[in-house]
Amino acid sequence: MHGTGERVEQVERVERTGAGAAGGEGSRRTMTTFSAADEEKQRGVRRMKLTALALLLFVAVVYVLAKWASSSGAGPWAGYVAAAAEAGMVGAMADWFAVTALFRHPLGLPIPHTAIIPTKKDQLGVSLGEFVGENFLSEEVVRQRLSAVGIGSRLGAWLADPDHADRVTAELSAALRGALTVLRDSDVQAIVGEAITRRADAQEIAPGIGKTLEKIVADGGHKRVVDLIVARAYDWLVLHDEQVMDAVEGGAPGWTPRFVDKRIGERVYKELLRFVTEMRDMPSHPARGALDRFLGDFAADLQSDTETRARVERLKGEVLGRGEVQDLIASAWTSVRSMIVSAAEDERSELRLRVRASLMSLGARMAVEPKLQAKVDGWLEGAAVYVVTTYRKEITSLITDTVAGWDAEHTTRKIEANIGRDLQFIRINGTVVGSLAGLLIYTVTRVVGV
Repeated sequence: MHGTGERVEQVERVERTGAGAAGGEGSRRTMTTFSAADEEKQRGVRRMKLTALALLLFVAVVYVLAKWASSSGAGPWAGYVAAAAEAGMVGAMADWFAVTALFRHPLGLPIPHTAIIPTKKDQLGVSLGEFVGENFLSEEVVRQRLSAVGIGSRLGAWLADPDHADRVTAELSAALRGALTVLRDSDVQAIVGEAITRRADAQEIAPGIGKTLEKIVADGGHKRVVDLIVARAYDWLVLHDEQVMDAVEGGAPGWTPRFVDKRIGERVYKELLRFVTEMRDMPSHPARGALDRFLGDFAADLQSDTETRARVERLKGEVLGRGEVQDLIASAWTSVRSMIVSAAEDERSELRLRVRASLMSLGARMAVEPKLQAKVDGWLEGAAVYVVTTYRKEITSLITDTVAGWDAEHTTRKIEANIGRDLQFIRINGTVVGSLAGLLIYTVTRVVGV
């Protein structure tokens, strides 16, 4: 009942499609093209019709002559010939009726169950859609056919060829360039900026920073930074000794003598230089140890101290909210796109060379590894089955709706032009077989004496 209901629904839908299409030529899909090849086939059909008609006329003439000969006392043979010719005429006319009834009403008479193709075109379209859906678009058929093809191994051998890998790489590069060209920078920049900001807002960064800092301190990775800072500080102090002493003297009270301020400035400068020098030259300097403990405590606070974590989050929000940072995030897309486009256009770029090498490596593996072949075949079969099972109705509807939109008269002419010549052999065979059957029946009748 379910299949019958679905069939009725499809027939009603194609009828509505045909009725709606009748409202205007612009919305109606008709099969109106009659090519030169179709014209040639139609001429062949006409020739075969004349041949079948000539054979019918021939047996009719033979029948008339045989009956005349029988009535004139020509002998028993005339009866055999007349019976064969009579049965041949019956077979020829019966098959003419059957063949003609497929395409039109015989002799123009509206006999029931004739002109089958023009009157049952929409139902034939539904039946064709159902046939395709059941026999070509089923999961079992798709899996069986794809499994027999062995796409994985064939694709692997194809990709392993350097020329084919170059071709695929070039096509992928062209597609990538086209996609990047179509995209508007403003849209992508807005999306990238929003995505980065939303991701940063949603995720707390203090614990991650704390873990990273803790590992750096534990591995001693920060010591190189300290070495660099104290070395640069020493060099700066050596070059700017007067500026340092002037700064100290400028901060002294106004009531102290200038020579005292100068001596204090020199003393502070020498102590500061000595301190930096010792830190530079002594890995075990107490200040370095104090810095290690400070960084370790700070790393622990970033992971566990609520107040420290909250302050880091506030600082993060302030930094992300600045216009300069947002502009930097948005402008990153422009740089990335230019880099990718340039790499895609250059045949010798690292990007294209790596893609080509990856394709060839994948192809070589697919060509010899049964497990990888099975995976690829499984993916392709799964994708094909999903498309077939999900869109089967849409695919079959394409067939039924297309047939429903064809012009009935022109469709009949086109089908007759393509298969009509073969159908005329039915008329010829009907004439021959009918004659033989008539001769056999007449002979048996004479033998048994009925």
